[in-house]
Amino acid sequence: MDLLQALRQLLRASHHARAVDLPDLAMRVAPLLDASAVLLYRVDHQQRWLMPLTGPLTPPRPPVPIAGTMAGRAFTALTVHEVPGPDGVSLWMPLLDGVERLGVVEVVGVGPFDAADRDDLVDLATLLAELVVTRSLYGDTLELVRRRAPMQLPAELLRAQLPPMTFATDRLVISGLLEPCYDVGGDAFDYAVNGDTAHLVLFDAVGHGSQGGLRAAVLASIALAAYRNARRSGLSLTGTYHHIDDAVRSHDRAGMITAVLAELDQRTGLLRVISAGHPGGLVLRDGRVIRVLPTPTALPMTLGDLQPPRVVEEQLEPGDNVLLYTDGIVDARSADGRPFGLDQLVDFTLRALADGLPAPETIRRLVHAILDHQDNHLTDDATVLMARWRG
Repeated sequence: MDLLQALRQLLRASHHARAVDLPDLAMRVAPLLDASAVLLYRVDHQQRWLMPLTGPLTPPRPPVPIAGTMAGRAFTALTVHEVPGPDGVSLWMPLLDGVERLGVVEVVGVGPFDAADRDDLVDLATLLAELVVTRSLYGDTLELVRRRAPMQLPAELLRAQLPPMTFATDRLVISGLLEPCYDVGGDAFDYAVNGDTAHLVLFDAVGHGSQGGLRAAVLASIALAAYRNARRSGLSLTGTYHHIDDAVRSHDRAGMITAVLAELDQRTGLLRVISAGHPGGLVLRDGRVIRVLPTPTALPMTLGDLQPPRVVEEQLEPGDNVLLYTDGIVDARSADGRPFGLDQLVDFTLRALADGLPAPETIRRLVHAILDHQDNHLTDDATVLMARWRG
């Protein structure tokens, strides 16, 4: 196995490669790895399927379900698995950009892979993940393969503005998810880690269904832009709230957005929160809820000139999880009218944490539980953002 030559070949070819060229670039380095195939799979937007990237050189592969497959286990548990097959032995590895799960890589060899080969191939998967991210900026191929339904205009508008679903430092893991994927109303989230401060926000714009949800999506987009503008201007948490409030009100005085804004000091674990007419969130520790953050501590955006916001502080301990959510989570109703409810949200999240699942997998399973509760037909957006402070 000549890993160094394979990496060199990929890097040199990538400078003039389109997104559509990546499957064949991966296949061309397979002989250098003593493999018959190197195949890339992207996770679909609902995170239920692993979708193969195809090219003239790739052998045919069907979409692979995440549930009940070794490929899916590589994706969910961030582990490497070897599976015998008709073409040889397939080594399944997660395709990771940092800790953001992009999909999986399948390397097909003639026999078992030893420990050194596995380590080398994990390095290859790391480079392939970087190429997936960078090539995605210059074309639609890698986005289209993730879609299993038409993307409606409000969702197209908002999804283009969301940050990666997961990010981690040595002190913190942040993971979020937004459903429904293809026809959102006005939910959005954002985060940033600047120095020792982690910034978190959830928005829920009122106006679902108006003009196909486009009005709500526009309001949420303005709120996102104003939030980033305030953050990058160095405004305080209170100043950020007023900046967003002013921006939304100047565009649409009759519009309204609820929000929860938070800042976390990664050194000390001090959490500061403003809940603008929005659920304040939960602090989870050692298998239980130790704090339901107060709500509301401010009026929804466009009403912020009527009352000053109040900042709530909470001291976290190492290992604590902060769970922020929109009302579409707890208000989700089954066919017989049963709400998903706060108790079920807490119970599900605590059981997932007790199983030791990675943060993005906890969030994925939680949102899927909401979808299953409503028979996969959400009447409102369901958005979750979780931060785990490692201390």
